[in-house]
Amino acid sequence: MRQNNTWFLFDCIGFSLFNVIGIEKALGLGMPTWAAVCLGVITGAGGGVLRDILINEVPLIFRKEIYATCCLAGGLVYIGCLQGLGWAPEGSAVLSCTVAIAIRMLAVKYGWGLPTLKAEP
Repeated sequence: MRQNNTWFLFDCIGFSLFNVIGIEKALGLGMPTWAAVCLGVITGAGGGVLRDILINEVPLIFRKEIYATCCLAGGLVYIGCLQGLGWAPEGSAVLSCTVAIAIRMLAVKYGWGLPTLKAEP
C-alpha cells in the first residue's frame, strides 16, 4: 500500500508541474490567458492519459475521478497570482502546484468526483 501512495504522490506532483510548464510555455509564445490555461490543463492531464494508456488502464480523465479539474484550479491560481497579484513566476508556480495537489489528494481521500451522464433508455 505504501508504494501506491508514493506513486500517487509523484503523479500529483507531475501533473501539477506539467500544468504550470504548459501555461508558461503558452504565455511565452504570446497566447491569450484563457488559451494558456487550457493548454496547461491539456499538458497536465495529457501526461496522465499517456501514462495510463502505456500501462493498459482506462485513463483517469475518463473515469469519475477529479483530475483535469485539479489542473484547471491550479492553472487559475497560477494566472491569478502571476497576472492579478503580480507575483513572481516561482511563487505563483509553488502555490499553483500546492493547490492542484491538495485538491487531488482531498478528492481521492473523500471520494469526490464529477457527475457522469447516464444513457436514457
